[in-house]
Parts: sequence; C-alpha cells; structure tokens
Amino acid sequence: MRERSRAAAWRSLAPWLALVLFLVVPPFVWPQSWLLAYLAQTATMIVFALSYNLLLGETGLLSFGHAAFSGLGALLAAHVFNRLGVPLVLLPLLGGIGGALCGVLFGFISTRRAGTAFAMITLGLGELVSAASWTLPDWFGGEAGVAIDRTSGPLFGSWSFGPAREAYALIAIWCLLASGAMFALSRSPFMRLANAVRDNPARAAAIGCYPRRMRYGVVVLSAFFAGIAGTLGLINIELVSTESVGMMRSGAVLIATVIGGTAAFFGPVAGAIVLTLFSVVVASMTRAWLFYLGLFFIVIVVVSPDGLTGFAQRHAARVAGHGWQVCRALYLWGTAAALLWTAAIVLAVQWAYAAQFGVEEGAAVSTTGLPLTAISSPLWLGATLCVLVASGAMSTLGAIRAQARLAPRVTVRRGATHTDGAAR
Repeated sequence: MRERSRAAAWRSLAPWLALVLFLVVPPFVWPQSWLLAYLAQTATMIVFALSYNLLLGETGLLSFGHAAFSGLGALLAAHVFNRLGVPLVLLPLLGGIGGALCGVLFGFISTRRAGTAFAMITLGLGELVSAASWTLPDWFGGEAGVAIDRTSGPLFGSWSFGPAREAYALIAIWCLLASGAMFALSRSPFMRLANAVRDNPARAAAIGCYPRRMRYGVVVLSAFFAGIAGTLGLINIELVSTESVGMMRSGAVLIATVIGGTAAFFGPVAGAIVLTLFSVVVASMTRAWLFYLGLFFIVIVVVSPDGLTGFAQRHAARVAGHGWQVCRALYLWGTAAALLWTAAIVLAVQWAYAAQFGVEEGAAVSTTGLPLTAISSPLWLGATLCVLVASGAMSTLGAIRAQARLAPRVTVRRGATHTDGAAR
C-alpha cells in the first residue's frame, strides 16, 4: 500500500516538476535572449490556456471571445501603471482584477444561454471589443497601442526589471502561482458543481444548483486568470495593442487547449508549449508555419480527439499492460512512418512556397537549413517524394500490423464471450 501511495504521489508531482524544470533550467543552461523570449511567451500562453480550460474543459462552455478578457485586463493594468506607478510585481494582480470586472459585465450577458448560443454571444462580444479598439484610440492607443516602461515603477529590492532575465523571472513566478491557484480551484467543490452543470444541467438543477449562476461564476474566475495572462504578456513586450483583443488570439488559445486536451489539467500546458513552438521556432524558419500548425491541429483532432495528454495516457496504459518489449515494434514502425510522412509533406510545402515567394524571403529554407533551390529540379523532387511516400506507406502498414498484434482477440463460444490477452 505504501508503494502504491508513493507511486501515486510521484505521478501527481511529476507534471509540476516538469513544468518547474521547463521554466527554470533553460535560462541557466542557454542564457540567450531568444530563449528567454520564447519561455516568456510560453509561460503567458500557459496561464491563458489554463484559464480558457476553466470554461471549455471544466464547464463545457465554448468561447470565441476569450481574448477580450486578457486584452482589456492588460489595458487597464497598463493605464494604471503609467498613471499611478504601482509596483510591477503587483501588475498581474491588477490585470486580473480588470479581467474579472470585464467578466462580470460580459458574463451577465453571455451566461443567459449555454451551448451554441453561448459561443455565438461570446463571438459577438469579442467582435464588439475588437471593433471598439479601433474606434476608441484614446483608450486603446490606436495602431500604436499602449506602451509601458517596466523600469519606471518602484524597485523590487535591487531588481529594476530592465534586463530580460529579471522580467522573465517575474513572469515565471506568476505563471507558477496562477497555475497552482487554478489547480486548487479545479479540485474545489465549486468546480465539481461546474462539472455537474457541464455533464447534466437538468440533474444539477434538481439538486438545488443553479446552472446559470455556476456558469457566471466560472466566467468571472476564468476572466480573472485571463487578465493575469494578458498582463504577463504586457510585462514581456511592454506593449498592449489592438491585436491583444482580436479574434486571432481567441482562436489561438482555443487551438492550444484542444491540442493539449481538455480532460486533463496539464493538457492546456502541453498545448501552449506546442503552439508557442510553432509560432516562435517554426515561424523563424519558414513562413508556412500556419500551414503546418493547421495540419498538425487536424491530425490531432482526427487521431486523438482528447489531445496530446489523452494520447499519452492511452499509450502509457498500453505499455504498462503489455510491456515495452511487446509494444516496441509498434512504436518503432509508427515513429518511422511519422518521420517519413513529415519529411515528404515538409519537402513538398517548402518547395511550393519557394516557387511562389522566392528564396530571398526565407520561405525556401528546409528543416535541414539548406536552400531548396539546390533541389528545385522537378524530376529530382518527384523522385524524392515518391521514395518518401512509399517508405511512409510501408512503415504505416508495419505499424498497423503491429497494432493488430496488440489488439485483444475476441472468441465467441457457446453462450459466452472470451477475450484473449495481447499477442504472446
């Protein structure tokens, strides 16, 4: 029993340890500025995606205007910081309060309905805020946005938050604090009632729970943490612009949450890391990064609707049940097939972008770092694609056969059904 309890404790602590190591270790190993910028954007997106999952995963509310809470919260924090000079370490809290105030107003309107109607109402509210950002330049700053100087506030000890490392340390600390608060909230009785409203509103109402009040409370809490996320982005780039409340950002947090998975708490964390990887790392290598992101999103939704975390949990259970020796062939064939298909797709897409936009715009650089003009011969390209596709098809067939060996075999006998175990 003690061993089982220790194993369960380690399993629950492992994601937190991984998150802390991801945020803390890289700046000491590779202290480059681009890495700090990537980690800061990732930490911001982690808080943003977790706040969105309070709506989508915990309460079953699909929102298309979540960026309004983060953008308006950051905008309020920027104005307060410029006019009152509050300490920078407290700025995310002010942004969270600003987001919550917006949640009080918008949630009162949107939570009157659920399901598709709620999604359409949030879409309209998001478009309303996005349009207002251009018609109210005195408040939103117009095209230039509202800028801050993070070094103009009171010092925090010897820290002025001018260096990127000091600003990133503040962002990482707030990311861990907000993530811990949302984890505790997800385990609270209040959120259990929100889960009941998500699963069966009629039964929840029958036991004395008011579905609309629960949805309203979750919207306000989600808006609070979204405001914190928006302010962390403000601290990172020292600017809040009209793009912060746009529909592109609302769509980005939806994609990150779905990629990671809504059923597990750390699903949006994984999705935020992947999305930032595409938008920062892949975007620095090719202008086709949105194409790759869309293709990856489609593959995840088709292959694993419960996201990366659901995919990992299923295969971890498979390895635990069958053993690594039995599952090794499946994963080797599957990895080979994935790599070959990826290479074929990247080669074809990069060649098409190079032919359309030219090498000088950076669109014709392959993942190996070689310009595609060196392999621009249609005959060479066609032969290479044929080899990659054929190899990928053979590897896929091998993975399917290995999967069939692992599938339980069901034999029907007289009056009974017997299920054999995995392939011996």
